[in-house]
Amino acid sequence: MNLSLIVLIAVFILIALRKIGRFTIKIWQAVAGGAVVVLAAGEISWRDALTAIDFDVMLFLLGMFAVGQTLVLSGYLYYLAYRLFNRFKSAQQLLMGILFGAAFSSALLMNDTLAIIGTPLVLRLAREHGLNSKLFLLTLAYAITLGSVMSPIGNPQNLLIATHAGLAAPFQTFFEALAVPTLLNLAVTYLILRWVYRAQFRTALPLVHNPVELLDPKLARLARLSLCLLIGLIIVKIILVSLRSPIQINLSHIALIAALPPILLSPARLSLLKSLDWATLVFFAALFVLTASVWQTGIMQRQVDALAIDLTSVPAIMLLSTSLSQLISNVPLVALYLPMLTHGDSASLMALAAGSTIAGNFLILGAASNVIIIQHAEKHGATLGFFEFARVGIPLGFINLLIYWVWLRYWYGPA
Repeated sequence: MNLSLIVLIAVFILIALRKIGRFTIKIWQAVAGGAVVVLAAGEISWRDALTAIDFDVMLFLLGMFAVGQTLVLSGYLYYLAYRLFNRFKSAQQLLMGILFGAAFSSALLMNDTLAIIGTPLVLRLAREHGLNSKLFLLTLAYAITLGSVMSPIGNPQNLLIATHAGLAAPFQTFFEALAVPTLLNLAVTYLILRWVYRAQFRTALPLVHNPVELLDPKLARLARLSLCLLIGLIIVKIILVSLRSPIQINLSHIALIAALPPILLSPARLSLLKSLDWATLVFFAALFVLTASVWQTGIMQRQVDALAIDLTSVPAIMLLSTSLSQLISNVPLVALYLPMLTHGDSASLMALAAGSTIAGNFLILGAASNVIIIQHAEKHGATLGFFEFARVGIPLGFINLLIYWVWLRYWYGPA
């Protein structure tokens, strides 16, 4: 055992317990405390800590937080929600609408984007109709994780695979290999959530949707402009990736450009900036530092070497990427795994995409989008505990993995 690993385990315990005596520990506080400890103890140098922080991810989140907060403060998000969901007349229909709607949207807009925009939306729907907020937070988390699997821009790790692995037709490759098992997994997720929360549906009354008025029409116009910029730039990025153009648009640039209208043109820009989710940005910076500190010790690499298995086989890729993503997050895991697949075929790459992404359905720290959802939920007076997530997520995650493995085995042949 070494100090970095001990600190990481302690952080997991704090996130699971969330309390020390009378004090409530937030996720960002636990991770930030762990990063401070490893820095103070010299487990990682300040230079290595700064290098470990992915500033492209940080800027993307900053821009998306600004867009999301503009949508909430203007009331435009809830206005859109009424237009989209007022046709659903039962809790079952609403659950299915959120599950499949969030999944398909995350394939286009990226999972972290949906986590930012979707959290206040599902909480409002739950409160408006007297439904269990934990059910809808879980639905959102599982939906955007699954939906992002089948797209090269659904999440950062898939984008890394698509851009660095030399796939000739990334959208076609991801869709053909992963769309069918993703749809099956969404159906399984719906059935499991219906069963676990069956009491909720037995007592639920027919839904009555209340019309929603814009809170700030001027800010709503800027929110609409930001949303159009966001969607438009993502479509441009999809076209550029499909054409394998040398011109690339970073996701951070897309998010920052989309955030410009409210920041530059709204008189409430200062209050908007103050209300951003700065705690989540602290969480991500601290997580990069803490996981880099653990990785530098080499303990995980030695444990993997001790297994003496073929790291390029599909089962090994899926199991290792899923398990290690719980400890060092899926984006750095994929960045470290890709060099081992220099001669990897599409089956290996799709296994890496599925395994590293579906890790988010097991535990809270398995995906950044999970943490964004919980941090945002706590801002809006709700929460989702570690054990609440795990009791559904662990069995669901194993089923998800099995379905992806069986399909990849069928699609590409035994490996």
